[in-house]
Amino acid sequence: MILIAQLAALVAAVVHLLAFAWESILFRRPSIHRDLFRVPTADVPPVRMWAFNVGFYNLFLGSGAITGVILWWTGHETPGRTLVVYTCTFMFLAGIALFVSDRMAMSRPRGAGVVGALCQSVPSLVALVALA
Repeated sequence: MILIAQLAALVAAVVHLLAFAWESILFRRPSIHRDLFRVPTADVPPVRMWAFNVGFYNLFLGSGAITGVILWWTGHETPGRTLVVYTCTFMFLAGIALFVSDRMAMSRPRGAGVVGALCQSVPSLVALVALA
């Protein structure tokens, strides 16, 4: 079960690193802000700073999970496991918050908020359950 937890934590980390790239690096591209996040081009300037900042939250969460797994693999089980549990708990709860806050996306079967919340929550939840 430990290997499943570590692999799920790494999947969760990759999801958050991808979100970092979309939010902090690629956000100005119409295929990202308009199609993925459903932000009209006219609204990009005021939303850009928010997206940039949130992207770095995702970078730090993903990096924390990866660091935890690396620590664990290199024999530092307690700090590694602690970091994995903390970052996965944070990711899971943030995914729940995204799901609850995106009412419009919840009414559509493949809404961006629902898909984003599932991508954020499921791998981290798998890691947490595997560690329980």
